[in-house]
Amino acid sequence: MTSTVPALGTRTAEGSALEAVLLDMDGTLVDTEGFWWDVEVEVFGALGHALDESWRHVVVGGPMTRSAGFLIEATGADITLADLTVLLNDGFEDRIGRALPLMPGAARLLAELHEHAIPTALVSASHRRIIDRVLTVLGPHHFDLSIAGDEVSRTKPFPDPYLLAAAKLGAAPARCAVVEDTATGVAAAEAAGCRVVAVPSIAPISPAAGRTVVTSLEEVDLAFLRGLMTEMG
Repeated sequence: MTSTVPALGTRTAEGSALEAVLLDMDGTLVDTEGFWWDVEVEVFGALGHALDESWRHVVVGGPMTRSAGFLIEATGADITLADLTVLLNDGFEDRIGRALPLMPGAARLLAELHEHAIPTALVSASHRRIIDRVLTVLGPHHFDLSIAGDEVSRTKPFPDPYLLAAAKLGAAPARCAVVEDTATGVAAAEAAGCRVVAVPSIAPISPAAGRTVVTSLEEVDLAFLRGLMTEMG
C-alpha cells in the first residue's frame, strides 16, 4: 500500500517497521462483551436456567463453541450446541441492531490507520454473520480483510487466525501489532509471534514480555504502535 500522507516516526533499524495492525472486535473496538453475556443470560433463562455471574470470566473472549459448550455443561440445559449457537447469534444480532457503541478511541485509531494506509485486519472469534453487521458500523473501508471464528479450523486461543491475517496481508507476524481485550485473544496473538497491546475489558491482563497493557484505546495511536516495533531493535 502507498499513501500521500507522510509516515509517522522513523525506522531505527533495518526491518523495524510496523507492517500491519490486527484488531480484535468485541470489547476492543465495539463495546459488546456485555451484550454477549446479556444474551446468554436471556437464552438460558428462557430454557429455565440461571447463569452464575462467575461464569462470565470463563466464557469471555473465546470461540462460541467453547463458551456455549461450557454453559450447556454447567447448566445441564437440554439443547444442542448447534441450536444454542443459532439462538445466541440471533440474540446478539438483535442487540447490535438496536445499539452498537464503539470503545473510546476506536474511531480515531481506525481513521488514523486508514489515513496512513497501514495494512489492517479485523480478527474476531465471532461468526461471519456478526462481523459483517459490525463492519457496517466500523466502516469496511477501514480494513483490508477480516477473519471470522467460523472461517478457521482453530480460532482463538490458537494462533491460526492471526497467522492467517498476517499471511494474507503479506506481513511477518513479528512485525504485526495486535490489539486485544481478553486473555484468550492475547494468548492467540502471542502464540502467533505478534507484538500485543492489551486493553482489558472484563478481566485484568498483566504486562509481560512482548505485551503492553493500556487502560483505553485513547492511549493508542500510530506512533505508539510503531514504537512497539522500534523496541524490538
